[in-house]
Amino acid sequence: MTYYDILFSFFIYGFLGWCTEVAYAAFKQHSFVNRGFLNGPICPIYGIGVTVVVALLQPYVGNLILLYITSTILVTFLEWLTGFLLEKLFHHRWWDYSELPLNIGGYVCPLFSAIWGVACVLIVKLIYPFTDKLVSFLPVWFGKFLLVLLTITIFVDVCITVQGILKFNKRLALMEDIAKELRNISDQIGENIYDSMMDGLGAQDRLKTRADVIREKVDEVKQENAEEVKARMDSMKQRAFELRTRYENMAKLPTFTSRRILRAFPKMMPREHVREFGQLCRILKKRRDELKKK
Repeated sequence: MTYYDILFSFFIYGFLGWCTEVAYAAFKQHSFVNRGFLNGPICPIYGIGVTVVVALLQPYVGNLILLYITSTILVTFLEWLTGFLLEKLFHHRWWDYSELPLNIGGYVCPLFSAIWGVACVLIVKLIYPFTDKLVSFLPVWFGKFLLVLLTITIFVDVCITVQGILKFNKRLALMEDIAKELRNISDQIGENIYDSMMDGLGAQDRLKTRADVIREKVDEVKQENAEEVKARMDSMKQRAFELRTRYENMAKLPTFTSRRILRAFPKMMPREHVREFGQLCRILKKRRDELKKK
């Protein structure tokens, strides 16, 4: 295969893979869901996987069993590698087969590996000869122009998607920081109430031997403590209100990319900021349910 053929194969099977994922999601969820990692209608993992299979396994086309075994091993490795790298790069697990038997790290499992193997055999034996002939009908100049256009488009899409995911991760981190500060303020309010009470009791103990001034001094101490505690608590309550408002606004206004990614990968799980991630998922689910009712 030439570079020309490899690029066309990547885009064709990336698009067909996207169509397959969308059809599967529509069947399960009864609605359109862009199941790709990118915004555009392409799943790079399908494009890369099928292109590698077609390029490397042509010598085994005549042996159906060997073609199936090698295809299964190859696509299983590619799926594992893709899942592993995506999790390391973006700190999220994009799909999870942990509930299926004999899975490897949740990235791959025998059931889907067997399905991918059958799909690859069908592609190599039936679909690839057709798409290869279809590409050969295109004038070379037009094919090169189309590839340049598609390459630029996918490059821009990758940049936009990566930027969106990084912003999403940053938002989760900020939400977690706000939640920690809110918990600290809550603890401080409780500690202030406790310290105020103990200071008052301490003053009473110290002044018990002077009955003539005890009532006046205790009242002064209590008044001073009450005013000081009230000022601190009012300040902390105002700060808590500001933080809570900011947290709620961040949770209610997820970006387009984050909304799309969460819909596309419903089993996606973060390695960090789990609580905040769950909060966003619940809000988006509530919105979808409200839209369905309308």
